[in-house]
Amino acid sequence: MNPVTVEHSLLGTNCLDLARALAVRIAIVSLAFGCPEAAHAEISPQQLQLFESKVRPLLIDRCYECHGTKQQSGGLRLDSRAGWKKGGDSGPALIPGRPEQSRLIEAVRGRHPAGATSSKVTLSEREIEILAEWVRMGAPDPRDDVAPTGIQAQSPIDRKKHWAFEPVARPEPPRVRDSSWPLGSIDRFLLSKLEANQLPPAPDTDPCTWLRRVTLDLTGLPPTPEEVTAFVGDNSPKAQERVVDRLLASVAFGERWARHWLDLVGYADQLGTVNDVPAPHAWRYRDYVIRAFNSDKPFDQFIREQVAGDLLPASSVEMQQDAIIATGFLLLGEIHIVTADKLQLRADIVDHQIQKVGTAFLGLTLGCVRCHDHKFDPVLLRDYYGMAGIFASSESSYVTERGVWSSIRTSELPEPLWQRTEREEALRQHASKRVNAQNERTKWTNQLAEVNGKLTNVVSSTEPGKALATKDGGETELKAKKAELEKKLSTLEATLWHLDYIEPKATVAYSVRDVDQPADGRITIRGNVHAPGETVPRGFIRVLSPAPWPEIPSGTSGRSQLADWLVRTDNPLPARVTVNRIWEKLFGEGLVRTVDYFGTRGERPSHPDLLDWLATEFVQNGWSQKRLIREIVLSRAYRMSSKHHPEAATRDPDNRLLWRMNRRRLDAESLRDTLLSVSGALQSNPGGPALALQYVENVGGLNPKDVNPVSFRLNKYHEWQHHYRTIYLPVVRSAAQPGPAELRNLFDFPPPTEMAGQRSSTSVATQALFLMNSEFIKSHAQRLSEWVLNQPLQDDRSRLELLYLRALNRPVTDAELEIARKFLDIDTNDDKQRGSWTAFCHALLSSNEFLFRL
Repeated sequence: MNPVTVEHSLLGTNCLDLARALAVRIAIVSLAFGCPEAAHAEISPQQLQLFESKVRPLLIDRCYECHGTKQQSGGLRLDSRAGWKKGGDSGPALIPGRPEQSRLIEAVRGRHPAGATSSKVTLSEREIEILAEWVRMGAPDPRDDVAPTGIQAQSPIDRKKHWAFEPVARPEPPRVRDSSWPLGSIDRFLLSKLEANQLPPAPDTDPCTWLRRVTLDLTGLPPTPEEVTAFVGDNSPKAQERVVDRLLASVAFGERWARHWLDLVGYADQLGTVNDVPAPHAWRYRDYVIRAFNSDKPFDQFIREQVAGDLLPASSVEMQQDAIIATGFLLLGEIHIVTADKLQLRADIVDHQIQKVGTAFLGLTLGCVRCHDHKFDPVLLRDYYGMAGIFASSESSYVTERGVWSSIRTSELPEPLWQRTEREEALRQHASKRVNAQNERTKWTNQLAEVNGKLTNVVSSTEPGKALATKDGGETELKAKKAELEKKLSTLEATLWHLDYIEPKATVAYSVRDVDQPADGRITIRGNVHAPGETVPRGFIRVLSPAPWPEIPSGTSGRSQLADWLVRTDNPLPARVTVNRIWEKLFGEGLVRTVDYFGTRGERPSHPDLLDWLATEFVQNGWSQKRLIREIVLSRAYRMSSKHHPEAATRDPDNRLLWRMNRRRLDAESLRDTLLSVSGALQSNPGGPALALQYVENVGGLNPKDVNPVSFRLNKYHEWQHHYRTIYLPVVRSAAQPGPAELRNLFDFPPPTEMAGQRSSTSVATQALFLMNSEFIKSHAQRLSEWVLNQPLQDDRSRLELLYLRALNRPVTDAELEIARKFLDIDTNDDKQRGSWTAFCHALLSSNEFLFRL
C-alpha cells in the first residue's frame, strides 16, 4: 500500500468501519515511515542547535576533565561520538532515543550503581534535562569519531563561497517550450526544470479543491458552503483573484500567518520551562504579530521593530506602542529566570537572543559559536561576541526581591489621549467600588468583634456541658453568626485583593531598552562566563556583507545599527530565508528544504534561480508578504493537482521538481479551528489576555506570604475560550497543552522550547484513537449534525448535499449519497436517526479528506 494515498470519498457502509479503517491507515503510514526511535543519519538544524548551544558546552565544561583526552574515568570518553558509542567499562554510555535506559543519564541522576558520577561533579536538574532531551531526540552528534585536538582558529576561505552567502542576483525567467502553461514568471522557472527532466506538470485541480487549498493556506479555515457555491458559479477569468484578495484582506489571514512566526519565536504564555511562571503580558506581542501580518507591515520594518523598536522614530502613539511591544521578540523564549548566578543568566539571555536572530532572520545556527568558531560555517567567535556586546548593552531582565528569582523586563507604553481618558474614568469607578468594599469590611469586622465578645462571655459564664441562653441567642447561634461573618469577610478580602489586582494601570509590555553605559563585551573561554577573555568590538557577521559596516555611536547599544544591517540589500540571507519560508507554507517544502538552516550543511535549493527571483521581487515590492503570497497562489503551479502519477514518482519520488502539488495534513491549529468552524462553534476574538485569572494560587513555589492571592494559572481556561481560534489559547512550555488545546499535543505542535520554521508531521495510532474517541471530536460531530438537521430542508438528500459542502467543501457524489442513505435509514425512530446523523458526521470529520489539504 502506498502510505501517502488519500481517499477522496468515503468507502464502506458503516461509520465504525470507517473510523477503524482510519486507524489502520494511520498505523500503516507510521510503519511505512519508521518508528520514532529510528536514528537518522542526517542532523536537523534544530538538533544541531541543541547540541552546539547546550550539549557541547555542557560536555566541555562538566565532563571532558574526567572523560576527555587527559583522563578516561571508567574507560569512558565523551569528547567524540565514537567515545559514547563505545562506552566505558560498563558498556555503551547512551541508547539514542531512550534516556531512561542510558547509563550516562542514570549515572548523572545518581541511579546507576555501576556508573556513579565523580564526587567532584554534580549536575543541576537543568543540566541533566539538557542531556536527557539530547538522548531523547536520538543523541545527534556532529563531532567526528576522532576526538578533537583543539578549537578551530578561523574558517576556511572556500566556505565563504557557499551559495547562500553569495549576493542575491535577479535572474531572467527562462524560456520554455510549452508557452501556454505558465501564467507568470514563477511557472516559467518551474516548467523549465520539468522540461529539462522530461516531466510534465500535473493537470489543474478541480475548483473545489483549489478553493479549499487556498482558503486553508491563507486563513487556516475552510471555505463556507456559500463561498464554495459562489466560486464554482463564477466563470470570469478574475474569479481566483477575487478569492485571493478577499482572503488576504480577512482578519483570519493574520491569525493564520502570525502562528507561523510565533513558531519561530518559541512563543509561550510562560517564562522559561520551570516553576510554572506565567507571562501575563505575552499576548501583546502575539496580537502585535497578528496586526503586522494583517496590515502587511513591510518585512524589513517588521525586523527593525523586533530588534530595535524602542529606538525607532514613530509618527503616532499607536505606532510607538507597537514598536515597543515588538521587542518582546527578544524576550519571549526559553529563558530560565531562577538562578543564583546572575552573570550566567545574562549570558544565557544574550545567547538566546543571538540564536533567535540567527534562526529567524538569517537561517543560521549561531549558538555553537558561543564556545568556538562555527564548525561548518564561516562564522567566527569574534562575530558572535561582537553581537553579544550589542545585546549585553540592552537591559532584558532584573533581579526581584525573591532570592534567586529574576524576571523579564517590562515597559510602560505611551497612551494616546483617548486611552488615558478611558483609564482615568475607569480608575474613578474602581476607586468607588473599593471604598464600598472597604466600608462593608469595616461594618462586618465590627459585627464580628461584637459577636466574639458576646461568645467569650457566654462560654466563660456557662457550666461545662450546658448552653446559656441570652437575648442574642445561645452559644450555638453565636457560633453560627460568627461563621457567617467570617465567610463574608473571607469573600470580601478576596474581592479586595481582586480589585487591587485589576486596578486600571498603565499598559505594560515585555520589552528591552539600552543600558545606561553600553560597552563592548569580552569573549568567554569555552562559553564559561567566569573565564573572560579579550574584549571584542561590537559588530556583525562579517561574511554576510562587505565592509563598511554601520558604525555604532558611543552611548548606544548598537541594536538600531544591527537592525539596519540585517535588512541591507547586500545582506544575502534575510530575503532568501523569508521567501523560502513563505514557499514552504504554501507548497509543503521549501525550495531549500532545510528552511531554518542555510549554512554549508543545509540542502542546496532545488530551484536557485527561482529563489533569487522571489527574493529580489520581495525586496523590490517593498518587502510585502501579501504581495508575494498573492503572486505565488495565483500561479499555475499552485493550481496543480496533488494526485499521484506512477511514472513521474519513479523519476522524482520526492517531488523536488514540483511536478504536482504536495499533500499535507492539517496542522494542529487548522484542524481544531476547522472543526470549530464546520460545527458552527467558532467565535471571533479581538485578542487580549490568554491566561485565566484564578484565586489563591501559589505560582512557582514561592513563599505564600509573598504571593498575590490573585494570580494567573497556566492550566486553566475560561469557558468562553473553548470557542476561540487556537492562536488565542495559552501556550504552556512546562507541560502538555491543557484544556481545549489538547489537540496540539497529538498533532505535531512544536515544543515552545524550540524555534521552528517548519513543523514535523507524524502519523501515529494515538491520533486515530483521538479522532475516534475524543469527546472534543464527538461534541463537534453532534453539533454539526444538529446544525444540518435544523436547516429548513425537505429531505435527507438536500441535507447531505449541504453537509458535504460544509465539511468537505465539495458536492456529494451519487455513490456517497447511496452509502449515506443506507446508513441513515436504519431506523425511523427520530432519536436513533439523530444518533445515526451524529455518527455519520463523526466519520466525515475523521476522514482523510477532512484531515488533509490536497
